[in-house]
Amino acid sequence: MSSIDWWVIISIAFAGSFGHCIGMCGGFIVAYSSTKIDATMSRPAQLIRHSAYNVGRVSSYVMLGMIFGGLGSLFTVTMEMHGALFILAGALMIITALSMLGLSKLLHALEHSFSNFKLFKILFSRLIKSKSIRSFFALGMMNGFFPCGFVFFFAAKAASSASIVDGGLIMAAFGLATVPTLLALGQSVNFMREIAFRQSMNRIAALAIAVYGVYSVYYGLAYFIDLPM
Repeated sequence: MSSIDWWVIISIAFAGSFGHCIGMCGGFIVAYSSTKIDATMSRPAQLIRHSAYNVGRVSSYVMLGMIFGGLGSLFTVTMEMHGALFILAGALMIITALSMLGLSKLLHALEHSFSNFKLFKILFSRLIKSKSIRSFFALGMMNGFFPCGFVFFFAAKAASSASIVDGGLIMAAFGLATVPTLLALGQSVNFMREIAFRQSMNRIAALAIAVYGVYSVYYGLAYFIDLPM
């Protein structure tokens, strides 16, 4: 991918972290901050625990990126398959953007259904009661595998890279770009009160994803028909 692609990925992830990520991951962070972190704990000790959570979350994203990148490589045997993959990824990006803007409930339904799984509830209950640093890491990993429209977008991008390495790097870039916002949230839950700012950043990220999705579909169609590039 070109350097422009990397800047697009990082910019969308960072902007979206103020809106979608706080909305999705905020519940996890508030839950463990109120039950697993004592108010008397020093700031450095709290930072270590929040960092362990984020390391776990980013690790999950990298694993997903490698899986989707590997799956994408299976569909690049012919140029037509490569084009079809870009079209599919672009369509998923557009659906993700519509979901973030509140115009589609498809991804929201998937997110809600996953949270009702019995296994999810059991794991979350056990991890939220433990105060070991490893439990913060494990909770972050579980959060990373939680179905999320934003993750779907980057997973689609990872798949379109058709590379295990690039897929992992794409998801790593996404995860790392969201860390500053979620670390700030963990250190100060009041950060969530800036609802207007969060909504604005969420809309910017959603519109960027929509544009990128349309571009991916257009790029994919170019494999089938003669289009100006």
